[in-house]
Amino acid sequence: MSNVALYVRLEAKKGKEAEVENFLRNGLRIAENEPSTTSWYAVRMGPSTFGIFDTFPDNNERETHLKGELAKALKAKTNELFSKEPVIEKLDILAAKMPELAHH
Repeated sequence: MSNVALYVRLEAKKGKEAEVENFLRNGLRIAENEPSTTSWYAVRMGPSTFGIFDTFPDNNERETHLKGELAKALKAKTNELFSKEPVIEKLDILAAKMPELAHH
């Protein structure tokens, strides 16, 4: 069950849009190695606007993620790829529809 989430809004520097897209696609590998990240999405909302939405079981796991490898990689690339600091919003999940796990 996911109870909390993060929404990160990213604005690519002019000419860096493809690099941002590639960075986010590669971020999936890092997220897949975080067992406490329930779900992770990288999205594009416009020509230079991107985002990350991820969910967690609780606030402790969310805070762990914020100190993890993906956060470190994002911070390391901020000046190179983004026109401004990423906007990170902490969200509480009120309701969700998630796929059911297959029972064997």
